[in-house]
Amino acid sequence: AIRPFVLDAEEQKGASFPMLKAVGKVFDGMTFRMQVDVLDCLGCGNCADVCPGNPKKGGKALTMKHLESQLAEADNWTYCVDNVKTKQHLVDIKSNVKNSQFATPLFEFSGACAGCGETPYVKLISQLFGDREMVANATGCSSIYSGSVPSTPYTTNEKGQGPAWANSLFEDFCEFGLGMELANKKLRARLVEAMQAAIAGDSCPAEYKAAFQEWLDGKDDADKSRAAAEKIVPMVEAAKDKCEYCKTIAEFQDYLIKRSQWIIGGDGASYDIGYGGLDHVIASGEDVNILVLDTEVYSNTGGQASKATPLGAIAKFAASGKRVRKKDLGLIATTYGYVYVAQIAMGADQAQTLKAIREAEAYHGPSLIIAYAPCINHGLKAGMGKSQAEEAKAVECGYWHLWRFNPELEAEGKNPFTLDSKEPAWDKFQDYLKGEVRFASVMKQYPTEAADLFNACEDMAKKRYASYKRMADMDWSEK
Repeated sequence: AIRPFVLDAEEQKGASFPMLKAVGKVFDGMTFRMQVDVLDCLGCGNCADVCPGNPKKGGKALTMKHLESQLAEADNWTYCVDNVKTKQHLVDIKSNVKNSQFATPLFEFSGACAGCGETPYVKLISQLFGDREMVANATGCSSIYSGSVPSTPYTTNEKGQGPAWANSLFEDFCEFGLGMELANKKLRARLVEAMQAAIAGDSCPAEYKAAFQEWLDGKDDADKSRAAAEKIVPMVEAAKDKCEYCKTIAEFQDYLIKRSQWIIGGDGASYDIGYGGLDHVIASGEDVNILVLDTEVYSNTGGQASKATPLGAIAKFAASGKRVRKKDLGLIATTYGYVYVAQIAMGADQAQTLKAIREAEAYHGPSLIIAYAPCINHGLKAGMGKSQAEEAKAVECGYWHLWRFNPELEAEGKNPFTLDSKEPAWDKFQDYLKGEVRFASVMKQYPTEAADLFNACEDMAKKRYASYKRMADMDWSEK
């Protein structure tokens, strides 16, 4: 509900709102506007909290105002959406956080809770890969806000391209996504056969054969396959009535561009009910990307404990505080050695989040991203308007750790494990716990046990960090 818009000279003519000069050579002569859709904003306040502004120019860049005083902004939003074209082609949207936000989100206005920790990750992925994204979604919060009839937050770009989304169950969402990938792979094989036959035969001119070979050489690279597809489509459309190979290629032209296959689910689906399927899918070696939105409880069904629930937290089925450790799903996945794995928290490190998502999608094999997502079930005392800040606190105190495991580094003689978060400030750990009702309520209901549970939770976090530190310090140059 808040987006940056860059206006060229023609678009500026009809704009009646204040604008700033756009910064950067690629935006020469253009203006910049940060516009809010006031009628769709849920008022959580995370944007205003996170955006720092410039203290020398009056402090915060964004401030929250009552809706009634901002209704005039509705017309400004409509103008921007209807008249201002995206400028994302002018920058490399994957190179840094700033550039990524010039990309039009293809996931917008979901029905998630205000301040939801899950949706920012889903939105970012739609900005980076949405025009070629396929999504297999587990049942849970993410399926409810992504596909409740009669509306969906998934949308299309100016070319009519956007994510293709479907929902399955807790127990088979990963297999469902694997099926999508295998079907796509099989259909692309038809293209390979047709192009190889066309190159070997005499029915197609040299320029056709050159374009086909270009696609064959780069079919597993998104940018290269797109560039080749733009050449091939008009060719085969013109020749499909004369050439059998061109007819086949035209029929399957939707599969020319490499698809980005995503499998999305919560911790209940990924750590618990669908874990066997998740393990099966990452073991397959297929090129799929799994995003685990880790709220550490079954959020959609009312806050039941999962294997992701941390030691000491109160949840349904753990009413006196969970007494066993959280499962380390990411570390388990690294034991395969050929699975890209990352643990992220957008509010703690936006650049690391972007880098992990970019690396995971580019990796030719299975990838698993575990994303920390504060939830209304946590009972943040600061409110869900501070959910992004809560992620930062979680990493700062050592409750959550940021790391990446990239198998491609091993081939270069480098350690595939990178610990991205700094040495935690352990003295802040228990203050962090006390800032959430799921932990703080233990002190009220079980005061004699609370200290032991909190100490055990902190001890577990320290052991986990120590294990990550050992992995990050290993010397992989010696065989």
